[in-house]
Amino acid sequence: MTATTTPSATRESGVVRTSPGEWPIDAETISRTIRQALRLGSGRPELGELAEVAEDLRGHVALLLVDAREAAGHRWPAGCEVHRVTTRLDGIEQQTQRNLGDGALSAHVHVHQLARDCQWLLAHYTAREGW
Repeated sequence: MTATTTPSATRESGVVRTSPGEWPIDAETISRTIRQALRLGSGRPELGELAEVAEDLRGHVALLLVDAREAAGHRWPAGCEVHRVTTRLDGIEQQTQRNLGDGALSAHVHVHQLARDCQWLLAHYTAREGW
């Protein structure tokens, strides 16, 4: 059961949350969404299904980006590494702002990229949290 919300809010399992910083990161739910998104590549998903998964991924990425940017500001040393990480985070944020495109192929590629970005962010989050 899902609910559509305003652009500043995210939907997940019918729960509306208005700000990424105000709710905890649920690694299992995020992992499940990533697996679902990556499985869509084995068939011919409809655009509506791709759009729904993309919306879920955008919400997860938004959450994880808040945490990743905070960690980048506190944990990584200055220099090339912080620039590399900041650039990657900026690219991920830009990816979440793009639409699905004009056809099934572009939508599929976009969802796959969102899933991989979410996977990268989740891996860094879980490594910091000791999961």
